[in-house]
Amino acid sequence: MRFSPRTIGLLAAVVTVTIWTGFIIIARASAQRTLTPFDIALLRIVGASLVLLPWGWWMVRRRQAALGASAPASSLAGISPLPLRTAALLGSFGGLLYALLAYSGFFHAPATHAAVLMPGSLPLWTALLAAWLLRDHITPLRAAGLALIVAGDLLVGGRSLLAAFSGGDVWKGDLLFMLAASSWATYSVLARRHAVDAVQATIAITAFACMVYLPSYAMLVWLGAVTSHLAQAPWSEIAFQMLFQGGGSVVVSGIGFTRMIQHYGPVRSTMITALVPGLSAVGAVVFLDEPMHWNLVAGLLLVTAGILVGVLRKSQAPAAAAKAAS
Repeated sequence: MRFSPRTIGLLAAVVTVTIWTGFIIIARASAQRTLTPFDIALLRIVGASLVLLPWGWWMVRRRQAALGASAPASSLAGISPLPLRTAALLGSFGGLLYALLAYSGFFHAPATHAAVLMPGSLPLWTALLAAWLLRDHITPLRAAGLALIVAGDLLVGGRSLLAAFSGGDVWKGDLLFMLAASSWATYSVLARRHAVDAVQATIAITAFACMVYLPSYAMLVWLGAVTSHLAQAPWSEIAFQMLFQGGGSVVVSGIGFTRMIQHYGPVRSTMITALVPGLSAVGAVVFLDEPMHWNLVAGLLLVTAGILVGVLRKSQAPAAAAKAAS
């Protein structure tokens, strides 16, 4: 049974929104348990590697057997189906920086902040990077949407910055969330620029992260530069993190998001995530008993409105063109 590109794009969007929402709630809940951000990043990479590295090895071998000397370049001991430069570029932003920045943010700021600042600021970073790297034009309507997003982010993060003068450190988490969003935006724009396949890109960034992070983590823990709580964590917590963070957030969501980029483009793809801030903020209130202050509600509404303005710009363009042609 074959699905149309439109159906595949829609399914990828639904899967991505669902997992991203769960990621924010679960990551914040995990910060209140045993593992450190470096431990969770390790389990994310290991969990994804168990699935993707054998898949990458098989993909490269099959391609070489079919095409011989004319097969596209692979890298990282033959487990990455992409050339080394592309794998390192995508893997640095989509595989390493995003995970480390996001998980560290949850140890300082609540999930309601992450709900607004990570998926909320993603369209802003993506639009700016797409304009720079892809020469994508920012229309006045899209600029208005981005302005609403910035206003919403300031409402959320501004209160944390003011609290810093009295000793609060929530602003650190807010800053880390914004940096995580910029890292993922960089990955999404570069994935579109290099026209990479969704599965190959996800395998490549995982292979690069595995090759770089695992030995670095082991060395830093051995030297005492990084604290690890893996030995104290119950096996149920370790297995869950590997399954959800690795299998869900990397394998399923990674392939789904990259497939969505191929169908909708990087800017519109990040704007489709308009549901994530609202759903994850509500989930944080319901499941984590986090308070919903007025500035969070106002920031959430502004960010969602800004994202929707960008989506409406795209959806109305074909209709206007069809009307003009008739």
